[in-house]
Amino acid sequence: MVDEIVEEGWRSFVTHEFGALEPAGERQVAEMVVDEPDRHVWRVVDAAYDRLTCPECGGRLSGGPAGCAPCDLANGFRYSAIEIDRPGVPAGNEHVLRVNVAVTRRPSGVSASEVLLRRLSLPVLLDGRLPTLAQAQATKAMARRGASESELATVVFRDWGRG
Repeated sequence: MVDEIVEEGWRSFVTHEFGALEPAGERQVAEMVVDEPDRHVWRVVDAAYDRLTCPECGGRLSGGPAGCAPCDLANGFRYSAIEIDRPGVPAGNEHVLRVNVAVTRRPSGVSASEVLLRRLSLPVLLDGRLPTLAQAQATKAMARRGASESELATVVFRDWGRG
């Protein structure tokens, strides 16, 4: 599901801007996109990084382990991409969705409880719901205290977006 969020944005962008492309052409477009991440929406930037290989760790650029210098740098640049809230969702939903996707796709350097909470919240965010600051902080505190996946899921799915 997480990768499809990103891939859908890429397919739409490539089709709209270039039509059908061979994999080599997609790589060239990906290189262009990551050279100017602030000119593209975040889903396109994330997908572009997926098409490039890190020269240090050999993994997907920006997806390598924390401490891999090229991946750390690319991961930071991804946040200069454009965020546009989808119609009918609360302001800020796209930002929270983006951060949760980034953490879920690159969990190194993030606590297991944080990754779990980010993963659990994705369906709720995709549905257009957004927790209040108080709800998000309370749920994060629960996760840090060791709440079970079931307990966290109950709070996220029951309470978030119902301020």
